[in-house]
Amino acid sequence: MIVYIVRRLVVSFFILLGATALVFWLVAISGDPLEDLYADQSPNKEDKIAERTRRMHLDQPIPQRYLTWLAGVAKCVVPGQGCDLGTNQTGQDVKVLLGNAAGATLRLVLVAVVVAIVIGVTVGIVSALRQYSGFDYTITFAAFLFFSLPVFWVAVLLKQYLAIEFNDWLADPRIGPVPMIALGLLSGLTWSAVIGGERRRRLTVFGVACAVTVLLLLYLLAVDWFTYPALGPGLVTVFALGTAVGVTELVSGLHRRGVLHASLAAAGVGIIAQFVLAGVLEDPSWPVVLLLAASTVPIGIGLGMVFGQLDKPQAARAAVLTGLLTGTLVFTDRALSAVHGYSQRVNGRIVATIGSDTPNFTGDFWQRFIDTVTHLALPTLAIMLISFATYARFTRATMLEVMSQDYVRTARAKGLTERTVVMRHAFRNALIPVTTLMAIDFGGVIGGAVITENVFGWEGMGTLFINGLERSDPNPVMGFFVLTATSIVIFNMLADIAYAYLDPRIRMS
Repeated sequence: MIVYIVRRLVVSFFILLGATALVFWLVAISGDPLEDLYADQSPNKEDKIAERTRRMHLDQPIPQRYLTWLAGVAKCVVPGQGCDLGTNQTGQDVKVLLGNAAGATLRLVLVAVVVAIVIGVTVGIVSALRQYSGFDYTITFAAFLFFSLPVFWVAVLLKQYLAIEFNDWLADPRIGPVPMIALGLLSGLTWSAVIGGERRRRLTVFGVACAVTVLLLLYLLAVDWFTYPALGPGLVTVFALGTAVGVTELVSGLHRRGVLHASLAAAGVGIIAQFVLAGVLEDPSWPVVLLLAASTVPIGIGLGMVFGQLDKPQAARAAVLTGLLTGTLVFTDRALSAVHGYSQRVNGRIVATIGSDTPNFTGDFWQRFIDTVTHLALPTLAIMLISFATYARFTRATMLEVMSQDYVRTARAKGLTERTVVMRHAFRNALIPVTTLMAIDFGGVIGGAVITENVFGWEGMGTLFINGLERSDPNPVMGFFVLTATSIVIFNMLADIAYAYLDPRIRMS
């Protein structure tokens, strides 16, 4: 394994070296970095030209400028030398610009990619298991639709309908009879497609989902939930217990009573913790939140050991997952409770349409969190819809291929449950090609979503790259390229290593 990694790193180094030389040369000959100064009418015009010429080493040939830049970059891999990526045309440190841009891009893109992977892979598996069903046809249509839509057009639609008009609606939240019935019918169609089964079962699910949706909307309007949103201890308790049952069914099946009891105990601990830790959660910090999340792991493992009986490993996994999801419910309840106060601070315009945060906004932890989320919502959704379509279709195709293999039929012939066959045998092998897609996606998105950043006014990696190209400024472009190319190399190497874990037949030799 070590020999394989070293060999890949050596090959990648020479590839990056050649690529950086080519990109530097292309940017250097793409235009004149002094063009804007030629039209300058100020008395010190010549001094400005001389200063930029000195700063950008324009009096040197391109190969010598590249070697100068490369010498500075080499310091980044030598401890104690200090990383030097040069400066841009105006004298700003590219390392600082790159750090700020990378932080904004990571906030924007990584959340979208992670959510797209989770939802896309899950939907793809269900779609494959219900091949040629109404659910499968619906997902196939939606996936092709989302994949074919231009991202800039989707972004504009989201700004208009999920921000501007939604914010206007929140000023006086009302739902008329016709929209309410339409939402009920849509909910019924969705759940009947998800649950599936015979015609009578689908009709029953359709009717129940319609009725529950309409009654839920009436209740939310009656209690003015859209103005003062929150889950409350009651809903947190109900959802936590439901999560425990769902996690148990996913991990081992409800017939494993030890696993079910461990999951329910984890949910109970989370429900009690929301009252015990009320003071801590009033205005916490991210280290406190992460510490609470980390403490869930040993508590869940302990509950699995106590209640797991003969299924202790499965019980521990189920308890940890239930505990984390219950903690997420408590976190969501606290965040929703801060929405009304945040709305008053931003004049009722909760969903933001531009920028990564509200300028000069101050508030407690929950209001700052809501501010970040509302600025992330629309650009994240725009990117996620496109990525979701890719993962859903790719996962469906690989699952269908794997489900027809001999070892899957053998697993069924041995009497294993369908859940075990799908999750332990089929899904693990179907992940191998999907892992390649994940590696490319994660590596590529580090470079930013240029169009999305432009529409939503994010100063990220894509904006840094475009500005450098327009001004024929090599250093910002090279900083962007080095970070993006290195991340692609690393993620592809991690994907190759993951192959050996997913399929024991693969060796790193």
